[in-house]
Amino acid sequence: MRDHLLSLRNAAGKIFLTIVGLLSGASIGREGPTVQIGASIMYSLSRFSSFPHESMKRGLILAGGAAGIAAAFNAPLAGVVFAIEEMSRSFSQRTSGIVITAVIVAGIVSYAMLGNYAYFGQTAARLDVASGWSAVILCGTVGGLFGGGFSRLLLATGAGLGGPLAALRRTRPVVFAGMCGLVIAVLGWLSEGTIYGTGYSETRRILQEAGGVPLGFGVLKLLATVVSYASGIPGGIFSPSLAVGAGLGQNIATLLPAAPVAAVAVLGMVAYFSGVVQAPITAFVIVIEMTRDSDMALPLMATSLIAYGFSRLVCPQPIYKALSKSFRPRRAHAPQDAA
Repeated sequence: MRDHLLSLRNAAGKIFLTIVGLLSGASIGREGPTVQIGASIMYSLSRFSSFPHESMKRGLILAGGAAGIAAAFNAPLAGVVFAIEEMSRSFSQRTSGIVITAVIVAGIVSYAMLGNYAYFGQTAARLDVASGWSAVILCGTVGGLFGGGFSRLLLATGAGLGGPLAALRRTRPVVFAGMCGLVIAVLGWLSEGTIYGTGYSETRRILQEAGGVPLGFGVLKLLATVVSYASGIPGGIFSPSLAVGAGLGQNIATLLPAAPVAAVAVLGMVAYFSGVVQAPITAFVIVIEMTRDSDMALPLMATSLIAYGFSRLVCPQPIYKALSKSFRPRRAHAPQDAA
């Protein structure tokens, strides 16, 4: 099964289908396929290693996934933390050097090709004591509940839709995908065309307080991401989750007129992202690296932890762990993998 999932042929297909998905307007990110592509490349190199076989393979897979995150967002520290907190759920001395080396190389290549940049640009968001902690508690609560709810929806979709929709997706997948595309088009019309793609431009506009993003953007982007996932097209949820969080933060800012919209949006990003992936340290680190706003470090940490707690109430199991468990039984019956 590992040879199939992490084959270079599969990685090439992921690249092509992700590009097609983004061009068609699906609400997906590129970081999910980037993690698998990075892991596939590093896994293919395991045949040339002279180290203990199984441990080296696992270490190279972790290193490739971490390098994918680091290169996708120019966030090397987030790549390391994601590999430890989410992909491995532990830290092994044997693989730490491989992970860090791969991230450094990915960072150098990204720097050489794109320059030293902050993914969302450097923000100057600030919160005062009076409005700051109200925003932290509100964003942490709302982001955690919405993030956990999104994970539950995604897991329900992955487990299979019920009734006629499940039969339609199984027997006529192209028709089902076309219906999903129609739903996304309707959501795009309702959102004034803002829910398509990764949500990068909309998130940046919210953070720069440039306007032009409707108040319903966050919720509509969430629904579009669920529908995009249900269609079966490959893509990540990192970028869309950050966009949804920024949209929810924009909504929450209307309740806190004394707090800057950009500051509340950043809190919304870390809250919703932490709620979705249930990896609070990764969420905090990746938002800090993407915005380079160290003055918001303490509020972001607190918001991420609050969101994590509320998300666990809605979705007790982390989404990636649950998805991997639901995937293994489906593959277990395949004759090719049983050999």
